[in-house]
Amino acid sequence: MRNIAKIFLVSVLGGALTLGAYKVFFEEPQVTTVFESQPTPIMRTGMLPSDEISFTEAAEKTVNSVVHVKTAVESNGYQAQSPLDFFFGVPRGYQQNPRMQMGSGSGVIISQDGYIVTNNHVIDNAKTIEVSLNNEEQYTAKVVGTDPTTDIALLKIDADVDLPFLTFSNSDEIRLGEWVLAVGNPFNLTSTVTAGIVSAKSRSIGIINERTAIESFIQTDAVVNPGNSGGALVNTQGNLVGINSAISTHTGSFEGYSFAVPSNIVQKVVKDILEYGTVQRAFIGVNISDITPRLNEELKLDLKNGVYVAGVSEKGAAYEAGIESGDVIVAIDSRKVNKSSELQELIGRKRPGDKVIVTVNRDGSEKKFDVELRNMNGTTNIVRKDDTKFSNMLGANFSPLSSSEMSKYGVRFGVKVKSLSKGILQQQGIPEGFVITHINRKQIENEDDINTAVKGLSKDDPVVIQGFTREGRVKYYAFGY
Repeated sequence: MRNIAKIFLVSVLGGALTLGAYKVFFEEPQVTTVFESQPTPIMRTGMLPSDEISFTEAAEKTVNSVVHVKTAVESNGYQAQSPLDFFFGVPRGYQQNPRMQMGSGSGVIISQDGYIVTNNHVIDNAKTIEVSLNNEEQYTAKVVGTDPTTDIALLKIDADVDLPFLTFSNSDEIRLGEWVLAVGNPFNLTSTVTAGIVSAKSRSIGIINERTAIESFIQTDAVVNPGNSGGALVNTQGNLVGINSAISTHTGSFEGYSFAVPSNIVQKVVKDILEYGTVQRAFIGVNISDITPRLNEELKLDLKNGVYVAGVSEKGAAYEAGIESGDVIVAIDSRKVNKSSELQELIGRKRPGDKVIVTVNRDGSEKKFDVELRNMNGTTNIVRKDDTKFSNMLGANFSPLSSSEMSKYGVRFGVKVKSLSKGILQQQGIPEGFVITHINRKQIENEDDINTAVKGLSKDDPVVIQGFTREGRVKYYAFGY
């Protein structure tokens, strides 16, 4: 039987290891990946750690800037097992008994006034977040912003002293074989330092379960375990090169490789959250795939590097610039692109309205195109936080039901689609006048309920809207989100 490997998000909950639901399947050998990453050391040509590199100063600098993040997450003890559960509800007789589960991870102080970077999966759905410094001072943290597509979150604590912090380094400059240190709180063992080397760059492992995920991890062999998530990956100067996020494992503990979000991605996410309240995602408007030997042979590309353009979005940025299906993207600006994860990372660092020079190989000849990147709505406008609300993405104005309408439909709650514009409802054929009573089994009484109903959905979860037509017929609409 073929061996199956899995990739999991990981955190320490209630004293036991809880594995999340993000899975990726590989051919042999088996590999399981857990969301907690570990650093790798920076290797200089001809050097061993004992030759001329000392980790002491970098370690001492880093441990005081890495914090212990403790969370309390409410769990109701039941999860839908299939889309049918959304229609028929929880099992008969089942009673929800919410309980609090304690979680643990790490974080990195990036400013003296208390901004802290961690993983989104460390604090996702947390009711409370407590942060402990290396000197055992404790603070309550608030969430400033999150970006599930990169698994990064920004926290803030208010301290009455200047805090030690780490400086971002340029993760593009880190090299294979370079020594790095991983610093975090594995198994609640605070201020733990391990060392390793950079094993690979731009690694995609399919662990972030978001539609527009950016995965371009730094892979290292520094030891990282549950609790290291959100901790620091630093170079031998003690500068931040990544945020540890995942490990490769069969057992839930470290077995050889770990993965970190590059500092250049982290820095961009932080800047966007602070400036706009949400992350600005730029899109080039292409469907892409890596150039494999099989693809090379089938399409007779005769290329070893680049990213194949399998399709171009109509009226998207690439389409408007003149890029065509069948082109092979070989560079963005002056940087060569060898695989899809590199392209996603480079574009992911940009904002809508930014211009890039895209070099493609077309029928053996290289051509350059000036491309103006766009946002998720197909414009070059900066996206504000409210624009990312699900209710706004639906493309509708809503109004509460009147008492006569409640009587007509026999309900005590619901919202009516008052008018439609470009958006999801229009795409799904949901008409004006439709009354929404439930989204994914949750009662909808106002527009805020619409946004709450889809919180935490992964890219594989359906959205199921239940309601009434103007004529009073019950109708369901199901679609991917």
